[in-house]
Amino acid sequence: MANMESNFKNMTATLLIISLVASAALGLVYQSTKEPIALAQQAKINNAIKAVLPEFDNQPGNEAKTVPVEGGELIFYPATKQGQPVGTAVKTFSNNGFGGRIELMVGFLPDGTINKVAVISHKETPGLGDKMDPKKSNFSLQFEGKNPETFKLKVKKDGGDVDAITASTISSRAYCDAVTRAYNALKEGGKHE
Repeated sequence: MANMESNFKNMTATLLIISLVASAALGLVYQSTKEPIALAQQAKINNAIKAVLPEFDNQPGNEAKTVPVEGGELIFYPATKQGQPVGTAVKTFSNNGFGGRIELMVGFLPDGTINKVAVISHKETPGLGDKMDPKKSNFSLQFEGKNPETFKLKVKKDGGDVDAITASTISSRAYCDAVTRAYNALKEGGKHE
């Protein structure tokens, strides 16, 4: 019995030491990767801003404005060239994707016209819903140059002007939802003054 008690104490002590060492190692890995991950995410955002707006000479990230909306927040990145507004990039989202949350960067010109849209992240089905990405199909091109005041940001099945991705109506609706959320918030005062 004493031998069994001794083994239990040894096993418990060994497990405790292994857990402490593993926790310390995990903490070190987290600390060493936290900054590079944050820098990579910021670079992705900066590239998306450049992709959706006309040429600008300011640093939109330095003038970013966060706007709370139902279900989350939007981030506005005002862009100027020689002090004149050229547009606003809006980081937007929809929680209604087939695979969950999608995040887009929508570039609006000063008059509210959509310049371009870039996909930041999604978990849509490969080969179907992921066709919202401009690298995979021309779906996003139908939004370029359109003003949501006259272009209905709904799929045609729902009475709108958007041609849905074949076999991915849910993803197409989520994309429209994200663009609509960005436009509505922009209209309500998120645009660059």
